[in-house]
Amino acid sequence: MTQNYYWRLNKRPEGDDVAGALSLETEAMPEIADGQILVKSAYLSMDAGTRMWMTEREDGYQPPLELGTKMVGLVLGYIVRSRHADFAEGDLVRGFGQWARYSVIEPELAGLVKVDGGISDIKQHFGVLGFNGWTALWGIQETAGVKAGDNVLVSAAAGATGVLACQIAKILGANVYGLAGGPDKCRWLENDLGLTRAIDYKNDDIAQELAKVDGGINAYFDNVGGPILDAVLPNMALYGRIALCGLLAQYSGDGRGQGPVNFDQILMKRLRVEGFFSPDFMDQGERLSVQLKDWLEQGLIDTPFDVTEGIENVLSAYDKLFSGGNIGKVLVKL
Repeated sequence: MTQNYYWRLNKRPEGDDVAGALSLETEAMPEIADGQILVKSAYLSMDAGTRMWMTEREDGYQPPLELGTKMVGLVLGYIVRSRHADFAEGDLVRGFGQWARYSVIEPELAGLVKVDGGISDIKQHFGVLGFNGWTALWGIQETAGVKAGDNVLVSAAAGATGVLACQIAKILGANVYGLAGGPDKCRWLENDLGLTRAIDYKNDDIAQELAKVDGGINAYFDNVGGPILDAVLPNMALYGRIALCGLLAQYSGDGRGQGPVNFDQILMKRLRVEGFFSPDFMDQGERLSVQLKDWLEQGLIDTPFDVTEGIENVLSAYDKLFSGGNIGKVLVKL
């Protein structure tokens, strides 16, 4: 292989037109400097939060990407060249690289870690054992403080993080309710994951359905914000907790949105609302993985994968995150 293929960010997307802002480019095989490694991608992770990196917002946990540069995302792959003392050719690694066949990575800046290539399915390093698993466990157990008997609600419950949050809450003994788009996803959540109830946000009256939950919602794992959060607030239990993980409803445009109309319910219900991002618990990854791997080996938790093949099909895979065209983790296989 003498050429590398990569996606370049050319301009800030307008609304949902991500495709118009990116282009697939070729280059000569990249050279690496001291302290760098070259990784051949096995899988690219598609993550909705990267949509914010395409905007001009300076107040996120990740600064905006510069125009004319390679699109950044999580990469799982094998080192083909190394000029770093801690990483060797052949190592399977995970970290922030580029939407590319080959990524040039500085390990200290990319959160790069060696991962176990001997597990039955290496994709789980982007699933139960990856950032989505860490986020779900941290949000449910640490931020939301879920305990046995709680009524727990998860939005985007059939998505990569939501599906794991549902399973973890269930493992902890909670009554789990999920919000998902369409009857097929809702049936899957109830029949396959064993949720107490799945609510179809596209066709059901969310507020009306949540009002039927005896005692209200004790903990809400929120991936979307927006109007759905407004429907949830009046149906929270007294002293309920909201773990705010994502803002999928407002990632288009500049990523900003209006505050909840039912903001007063935070006071009336004495709610605790706390946002959290992966940098908050990156240093806890090893501990989190031990617990998640134990549950995985016991068959208590799993990730469904939606895999698209080919670097040229990255944008069609990415679009599934915003159109609701997936169940579980969206990956691109290279």
